[in-house]
Amino acid sequence: MVYASATKLLNVPDSSVDLVVTSPPYPMIEMWDADFCRADERVNTALQANEGAVAFELMHTQLDEVWQELERVVKTGGIVCVNIGDAARTLDGVFQLHSSHSRVISKLVSLGFQNLPNIIWRKSTNAPNKFMGSGMLPPGAYVTLEHEYILIFRKGSKRQFASKELKQLRRESAYFWEERNQWFSDVWLDLRGVRQGLNRTKLRARSAAFPFELAYRIVNMFSVKGDIVLDPFLGTGTTLCAALASERNSIGFEIDASFRQIIEERVSALKSSANEYIASRLDQHIRHIESRIVDGKPPKFMIESLGAGCVSRQECGIVLCNIEDIRRTAANTFEANYKQITTCNIQAMSNVSEAVKQSKRTVTGGQIRLDF
Repeated sequence: MVYASATKLLNVPDSSVDLVVTSPPYPMIEMWDADFCRADERVNTALQANEGAVAFELMHTQLDEVWQELERVVKTGGIVCVNIGDAARTLDGVFQLHSSHSRVISKLVSLGFQNLPNIIWRKSTNAPNKFMGSGMLPPGAYVTLEHEYILIFRKGSKRQFASKELKQLRRESAYFWEERNQWFSDVWLDLRGVRQGLNRTKLRARSAAFPFELAYRIVNMFSVKGDIVLDPFLGTGTTLCAALASERNSIGFEIDASFRQIIEERVSALKSSANEYIASRLDQHIRHIESRIVDGKPPKFMIESLGAGCVSRQECGIVLCNIEDIRRTAANTFEANYKQITTCNIQAMSNVSEAVKQSKRTVTGGQIRLDF
């Protein structure tokens, strides 16, 4: 972790980062006004003058400095994922939308990044009354904002895996077939924001962390084991935790050093929750295979390291690991050790059908299959 502004990614070499996962402060959302104003007094002047468009552009100009640095540090073929929401705000009696997602797309494309299909994260709301504007009286009612964007970019051409070692890491980093179907949808409906349990008012006000599962999905979708994952707006450390849980290296920049304690607490406590999450992935996969068997679609292949059936040949090389321990190796630096999960222990899973428990593993034509 580096507690400094990400406008200069100090000590991050050129073309060294494989994946960026981040959520910056959202321009024109009041909880972040003070941060933008401290960095540029002109933002405060514009807001006081009710010049929303001017303030919006000045705020994004600050973020542009970070995006410029990403152009320097991201490898060719590297992926950048930015979680950001638009803002609806009233200034001087005038209500309007400030479209941050389109502004970020415009800047990153101008830097040479390719905008890939984006994801809409549909956030749940518990508000009993979501009306904005004049309620049931036209035409002064407004659509409520209940989603954010995960913008996805690639730098240059598709990533190449030329060496035997990289190809093997790519195979080991594959995800389950059913995860592919869920994760690569352009609308995510099943994720919720998380409360961070922060004690100090300042941190609570500034924290709007995305869920662990959001970062975990992205890390596993767009990187392989051993890659370098960067978050230039680290906040409470969710990206760092997701990278550690996924056997990736991670670098995080956070300008507010008061987040240090919560980040270190989360990393130190990660082992148990990460291993439970990985176990749940495996359990859900077994349930999926069981349901396919019930539907008369038994798996044709087997994940060699796990002894679990799978749908596609690309899954056969998956290797899952638990975190064995996490230790501090230097100031602001942690290191994790991992232990490979080598069996699915189907017999111990009471929820798995007898057909799965009694299955026989055979090898045919060099491919491992399951016979039922």
